[in-house]
Amino acid sequence: MKGKTIRDNLQQGIYKIINPFVRLLIKLGLTPNAVTVIGLLLNIGVAIIFIAGAEITNRGDLSYVGWAGALILFAGLFDMLDGQVARIGNMSSTFGAMFDSVLDRYSELILFLGICYYLIAHHYFLSSLFAFIALIGSMMVSYTRARAEGLGVECKGGLMQRPERIVLISLSAMACGISSHYIGGDYKIFIPGIPFHVFETMTLFTLPIAVMAVMTNITAFGRLRDAKIALDAKDKKNKEASESNFIKAASILALAFFTLSATGKTTNAKSNRTIQSGFNEADTFPVPKMYDGLLFYLQRTPNTNTVMYELNIDKATGLIDEDEPVHVYWIRYTEKGNPKKELNFIQRKYAYGLKVKKLSSTQWELKFVATSKRILYLKKAEDGKYYVFAAVNNSNTVLKRVYLKIDGGTFWHPNVVYIELKGNEAASGKTNLERIKM
Repeated sequence: MKGKTIRDNLQQGIYKIINPFVRLLIKLGLTPNAVTVIGLLLNIGVAIIFIAGAEITNRGDLSYVGWAGALILFAGLFDMLDGQVARIGNMSSTFGAMFDSVLDRYSELILFLGICYYLIAHHYFLSSLFAFIALIGSMMVSYTRARAEGLGVECKGGLMQRPERIVLISLSAMACGISSHYIGGDYKIFIPGIPFHVFETMTLFTLPIAVMAVMTNITAFGRLRDAKIALDAKDKKNKEASESNFIKAASILALAFFTLSATGKTTNAKSNRTIQSGFNEADTFPVPKMYDGLLFYLQRTPNTNTVMYELNIDKATGLIDEDEPVHVYWIRYTEKGNPKKELNFIQRKYAYGLKVKKLSSTQWELKFVATSKRILYLKKAEDGKYYVFAAVNNSNTVLKRVYLKIDGGTFWHPNVVYIELKGNEAASGKTNLERIKM
């Protein structure tokens, strides 16, 4: 935090110095984008100086390095000017921010192109490798920030951001060029017992580049770590909110399946017979193929996808799985081929799954996971088959279908019109249908 404060205070001090020049640029009619382009052209000039120095001078002439360093510092000034021109001149724009970032990357790439060309041409191969690694780190420092901010988290930390990189390269290059004027470009220091020199004039430029190669990549990985922490926290928060909303919605729907609202009412038997003899929207939905082991199914208005509840038989033993006697899954009628698919975790745990309590070797108590208001019973009938029994119109009924009618509302707060429970009376076998109006 202290380092950040020093950096910010130094930046504000520089702004006070350059603001009169910024106002002059605005009076001259220069836009922030124009200032950014000037900065790019200056960095192209830096690369030209390095390349010219590589082609014209010998290994001991470091004057071109010094002049390139001075131009790097001047070009870096324009990196600050474009932002200030935008702020003071009230010319900020979203595209301008993107334009500035893109051209800054071009400027840095072109700068390192010149440095690498110079080092390779004068046979500083190890130093050229460090320069290339520094280039990689510089790009990744910028990329990790841009990618993190694109995902909605701030990522600005690190010791080797763009201003620090520009200042380090420019000052080290100028120090190298100026020193060569006084001590010579071929000056070297040897230590007895070591077969090679431990210092030469060029080291004033190449050593900071080696430091930058390390520090830029440390900064990039540090930003990656910080972004991971922030993004994990964001994902956890979003997941908790999503699950909370889903659980809330599932509870609303499940309660609607099996309970009356405080102002609701249930149709009587006479009304039920009228429904059965007239139009019933639920009857327009696809009817799953009936087979031994299918207990009942659940449908609802939004689409024809159907939740199936079938007897869960262990294939190895041919017996009912006593811990999970009912297998719950989808038939996806809205997909090609009407495939069967398992419920996902949230659907199974909070919406359509069942709570099971074993009562005997042939009988289980069933409750939907989202509500305990209506109890179902899975048990073996006199014909030796298993059925699910429920109280429908106060009559013991073999449950076959649950249907939910929704008219409008939202996904999380649907407008539930009514619920239908349909099956056959256990005593008479007659169709028994109860519609619960909401």
